[in-house]
Amino acid sequence: MPKFLLSLIFICTTAFVWAQDSQQEKLEERKAQIQQEIRDNEKMLQSVKKKEKSAVSVFLIQQNKIKLKEKLINTTAKQERLLSNDMYINQLKVNKLKRELAVLKEDYSKMILKSYKSRSEQSRAMFILSSESFLQAYKRAQYLKQYTNFRKNQGLEIQSKTAELVDYNAKLSGQRQAKKKIIAENQKEKQSLEIEKQEQQKLVNSIKKDKNKIIADTKAKQKESKSIDAKIKQLIREQIRLANLKAEEERRKRIAEGKSTESSEPAAKSYSSDKIALTPEGKILAADFKANRGKLPWPVEKGFISLGYGDQPHPLYPSLTVHNSGVEITTEQGATARAVFEGVVSKVIALSPVNRAVFIQHGDYFTVYQNLSSVSVEQGDKVKVKQSIGKVRTSGDTGKTIIKFLILQNTSNNNPEGWLQNR
Repeated sequence: MPKFLLSLIFICTTAFVWAQDSQQEKLEERKAQIQQEIRDNEKMLQSVKKKEKSAVSVFLIQQNKIKLKEKLINTTAKQERLLSNDMYINQLKVNKLKRELAVLKEDYSKMILKSYKSRSEQSRAMFILSSESFLQAYKRAQYLKQYTNFRKNQGLEIQSKTAELVDYNAKLSGQRQAKKKIIAENQKEKQSLEIEKQEQQKLVNSIKKDKNKIIADTKAKQKESKSIDAKIKQLIREQIRLANLKAEEERRKRIAEGKSTESSEPAAKSYSSDKIALTPEGKILAADFKANRGKLPWPVEKGFISLGYGDQPHPLYPSLTVHNSGVEITTEQGATARAVFEGVVSKVIALSPVNRAVFIQHGDYFTVYQNLSSVSVEQGDKVKVKQSIGKVRTSGDTGKTIIKFLILQNTSNNNPEGWLQNR
């Protein structure tokens, strides 16, 4: 086989193994992250269980724990597959090394035997002296020298490949142990998952008797949520109207002071309260915000989405539709709410006696943080990414600590899940 082809195969194999190792590291990191999320989830679950005021709250947290367990099982299964692929490649290398060593050892033994038969210095001298010419004698001397070097190199190559074989066998042994451990972990998680599902089913059965109360409570909360959504839209429209009026006043001021002319300024508009007229700085900020779609940090450090965006079936009663204008993130008690992107605090308001909210403007985008017990920023403040803006409220009725997070472009709601980093 040509040397070029052998080199190409070696490079491709090495690259594939490197990619496998890189994937294995990423999966190990992801597994550690999921395990930490499960531990955090368990703390939330125990905290809510102590309150014993909302079986639905326990159900939602337990449901998330089950999802995390399923993710963990899938991750360990991927690890096992990658490890099996890596072991297969290493086994091929071991087999190849064994074949090469067998050939090398056979050739080497033949050379040793041949050297033994012609080992005397006299026979070597006679081999050179029996030459018909000086040139032939020189070539024979060179041949003997090259032959000796070749034999030495063969011996060194045998030593090198033997050491390489020992290394690969040791690596395979370690991989077999690692695979055995991963399989045991997977089985343990599957058993744990079954127990979680059984507990959840018991919980579902125990709260069936409260169906009418749960449905009535859900409808009441939905009515309250719609009222708050309408209030948020009204507040944002007012902020857009005021921002547009300010922009128009500044335009007229520049013309009056002779700093600009009518021809160099955009024509006066009948500004809408549904769309903000962006300043050059606002356009840059809005473009930066948009460019970070899918990369924004979460509005709390820890937590999970307990209620997604849009219309969806109730987790216990699928015939009951629940609407959400943002996402609800269940977090731990005492959690800090934080800005997901730099911007300006455009509004701080109490949407209800127990629901304080912060509005942050990012050009023509707004992020809204609801259900805060206290606020640490004021209207007009400039905030940075992950800056603390307040504390998330823990409900006295349910024992849950939930932040409701919205993203709007002007007055149009966006699905925050598509904007936040994957966890």
